[in-house]
Amino acid sequence: MADLDALTPRQREIYDFIRSKIHGRGYGPTVREIGEAFEIKSPNGVMCHLKALQKKGLISREPNMSRAIQLLTEPATAPAKGGGGVPLLGRIAAGAPIEAIEQADEVVDFEDWEGRDDKFALRVTGESMIEEHIADGDYVIIKRAETARDGQIVAVRDDDGEATLKRFFREKNRVRLEPANSTMKPIFRPKVDILGVLVGVVRRY
Repeated sequence: MADLDALTPRQREIYDFIRSKIHGRGYGPTVREIGEAFEIKSPNGVMCHLKALQKKGLISREPNMSRAIQLLTEPATAPAKGGGGVPLLGRIAAGAPIEAIEQADEVVDFEDWEGRDDKFALRVTGESMIEEHIADGDYVIIKRAETARDGQIVAVRDDDGEATLKRFFREKNRVRLEPANSTMKPIFRPKVDILGVLVGVVRRY
């Protein structure tokens, strides 16, 4: 078991900050947020502290996921009841893209959805897909996939690390991400990383 007493005072402060963010909002802080909170100007300075916490067995980090910090000394996820449910991996924009988040902060107990291993849930923010009856606050069920057909609704992440839920179309030398809201314009990107394809929408009243 990791020993908190082995931390330097600053490492303990940063660990407590990470812990409070994960427990308070369900996902960890970005490197920028940590730097601003502790007046560390260089991202490398923050990374040194994070690497020290990793080495001491207190946190784990996923590469290329800015907020994917998990605590190793205590459970940061809610176990699935009876082994069911779909892992909730964070939020996705149905509007302007938001920073991609992949933090398995809880399990959503949608009992009707089987095959949990190849599916995950995301909570929608924004109204760009309202004409497909996907509203702010809904949960979308995404089946993991690296490719999609034109016209499918997909969760994608682009090279800037931004994620969004849109209808997917390939065009010459670019990708068009089409909203389902007549008041909004499509988003164009040279390429995107497809996270998965929409297979269901769940709304809680």
